[in-house]
Amino acid sequence: MVIGLTGGIGSGKSTVAKLFSKFNNIIIYNADLEAKKLMNTSTEIKNKLIKEFSEEVYQNNQLNRPFLANIVFNNNKKLNELNSIVHPVVYKHLNDFIQKNTNKDIVYENAILFENKSNLFCDKIITVTAPTKTRIQRVIKRDNSTYKDVEKRINNQWKDSKKIMQSNYVINNLCISDTEKEISRIHNFLTNTKY
Repeated sequence: MVIGLTGGIGSGKSTVAKLFSKFNNIIIYNADLEAKKLMNTSTEIKNKLIKEFSEEVYQNNQLNRPFLANIVFNNNKKLNELNSIVHPVVYKHLNDFIQKNTNKDIVYENAILFENKSNLFCDKIITVTAPTKTRIQRVIKRDNSTYKDVEKRINNQWKDSKKIMQSNYVINNLCISDTEKEISRIHNFLTNTKY
């Protein structure tokens, strides 16, 4: 089973994924992490990014993240172009991962699960939510970002209400002990196993 795990920036998806990874029958696939790795290792992605965004997109053979972020978070057309280059390679990588891990349930963590139609890969979907103010504070603390930058990134993602309508489960991630209980409840329900 592939369980999609999504939520806006700062909602706490990675915390939820980490808690799910404690179960023996679950393995995590973090789309963002794998995309970052592939952007530095895939020749196909590198060549297309250089063609689209110039040589400056790589420095010392590593992706120049600030340079690229500055372009795509200020231009929706460029963001869509970036996604159209990276996502097909990530999908192939995910597919290979699913084939190699048929003995486990996969929690597929993806911030833009609906936006890039990755929900079509999933048997069930969990959306993680938190109040916008909390999310912004978390990201500022985590990434040392500015309020304005975080707000811009939030505005580039779907609203929680839209994600919730298409999800099987919702985790309101404010209090860690409540989140843990909800994860156990969902896990038990999905696997019919009591731990």
